[in-house]
Amino acid sequence: MHAALELSASIDADAILQMHRALLEHGDPNIAGRWRQQQVWIGGGSLGPHTAQFVPPHHDRVPALIDDLIVFANRVDVPVIAQIAVAHAQFETIHPFPDGNGRVGRALIQAMLRGGQLTRSVAVPVSAGLLHDTAEYFDALGEYRSGNVEPIVRSIAEASFGAVANGRTLVHDLEAVRADWRTRVTARRGAAVHRLVDLLLRRPVVDNKLVTSTLGVTGANAQIAIDRLVDAGILTQITDGRRNRIWQAKDVVRVLDEFAARAKRRRH
Repeated sequence: MHAALELSASIDADAILQMHRALLEHGDPNIAGRWRQQQVWIGGGSLGPHTAQFVPPHHDRVPALIDDLIVFANRVDVPVIAQIAVAHAQFETIHPFPDGNGRVGRALIQAMLRGGQLTRSVAVPVSAGLLHDTAEYFDALGEYRSGNVEPIVRSIAEASFGAVANGRTLVHDLEAVRADWRTRVTARRGAAVHRLVDLLLRRPVVDNKLVTSTLGVTGANAQIAIDRLVDAGILTQITDGRRNRIWQAKDVVRVLDEFAARAKRRRH
């Protein structure tokens, strides 16, 4: 997602390859950042595409199809949400990678939201809205491939508006958590413990190494800050023993769980 947002100012084939590389370079480096080199299909059996739900274009056609998609994605005469929906559906139809197409396709949505200046400083959780009903989402993709654009545009639009509302609630809940934490911690302005509080709103699970590198303090001072938040009931150790310890901010995890539960509720 960071790669997608960093590349949002210039969406081209290389940007898409970089998104895929960021996603899979550790898990599957042999395919990371490369177009697929074989025929693939969705559903059906492993022996052939005869009973597949969908068969994407032959891999020889992928580069040209991506170039065509990029031209459309960079147009400025199309309503942005509709443009994003069509670009996303076309990307999933091209299916340019052996794996990771869904995640890269959803990252592309974020890049286009930022590039279209509909977002500035956050990633809108559109994916949660899209995937609350996967059958509906895949039906919309199927309709697009049959020439009916309306269902996928409607799905993206509804998911976007729902995500904005849910995201605003999440921000409000996180601000309430931070205000509560501030009452539990007393330290001078700019102290590491205050900066650790802010970090936990973004990274609710930490270890000493992460705190040390992110806050730019020594390991000993990082541990002092962690211990103070443990004493304040803000952090809880979730590993056993004294080595490789990991701590969790349970209040942030609770808020994120509530956010996820709201996202999964079916829209009416």
